[in-house]
Amino acid sequence: MTAARPRLEKVTPDTVLAACRLEVAPEQRVFVAPVAQSLAEAYVHPDIAWPRLICDGERVVGFVMAFFDVPFTFDAAVPDAPLRSGLWRLAVAAGEQGRGYGRFAVGAVNEEIRRRGGTVSTVTWKPGEGGPEEFYLGLGYRKRGITEDDECLGDLDLTG
Repeated sequence: MTAARPRLEKVTPDTVLAACRLEVAPEQRVFVAPVAQSLAEAYVHPDIAWPRLICDGERVVGFVMAFFDVPFTFDAAVPDAPLRSGLWRLAVAAGEQGRGYGRFAVGAVNEEIRRRGGTVSTVTWKPGEGGPEEFYLGLGYRKRGITEDDECLGDLDLTG
């Protein structure tokens, strides 16, 4: 018998409660918004948000939300900001961490960016002890600066 491979699934009426019940470790809550908030943001930004559940077999083990083709710049006065795509949210359930689900989800988002013609993946994260910076840098993202919300900005070249 072969072990199930993780996969991304759309959030449906049948899975929305499981999504909203997903919780990261208590010490990580300062670094990621609750899934319910992410789903609300996806609802009001349906043209750019791509929310997905990370599933392993029948289990919901995490949540990821990507964004596509959003103007982004450090300076709001720049009218022709480049369009960016990337990772908006990532949450792996506390009991499921360390099993490669986060790495899988980031890779799947980056494949979707490539499929849509993108060449760079962007991510922001809150800095701090126990935060996700080491994870993103370990995946090859390069720290590029600080956003107006005091979050770190990183990007990954997807052409290589």
